Amino acid sequence: MPKVYSFIAWSGTGKTTYLEALIAALKARGARVAAVKHDAHRLSLDREGKDSWRFAAAGAEMVAVADGEKWALMEYRPRSLEEILAQMHDVDIILVEGWHTEARNPILLHRAALGQPPKLPPDACFAVVTDAPLDSGGRPSFPLDAPEALAEFLLAQTEE
Repeated sequence: MPKVYSFIAWSGTGKTTYLEALIAALKARGARVAAVKHDAHRLSLDREGKDSWRFAAAGAEMVAVADGEKWALMEYRPRSLEEILAQMHDVDIILVEGWHTEARNPILLHRAALGQPPKLPPDACFAVVTDAPLDSGGRPSFPLDAPEALAEFLLAQTEE
């Protein structure tokens, strides 16, 4: 099973932007990376009238769409994070955005300008990423504007 890290932060912190840069930094170091995003809104990958939408509208519980380079599987029933992670394979690291109630190795992202306290206590996290001084409770701490440092740390954890 690949290492899984959940990124926890308030909305507006820049989780997606940070993860985008972290994925690029991990890939540049040879890691195979997967990402899982929790969508707080109603997920919509299909468009009304398309064949895959029509299959689902007719009652299909799973619909796959593929071309010569990629494929997607849409499942029309709820799944836990654990069930989703169990479907992911052939990667070294899985980065999860959201799912704070099911967090695995939570990494706190904190942006001081939001004026919010950390979303989780830093000492309850695997690591802390912040743009301002923050008592990390003894946890490893990394700058918000330099994801390369966290990439190196996560790769070292993967090798253990």
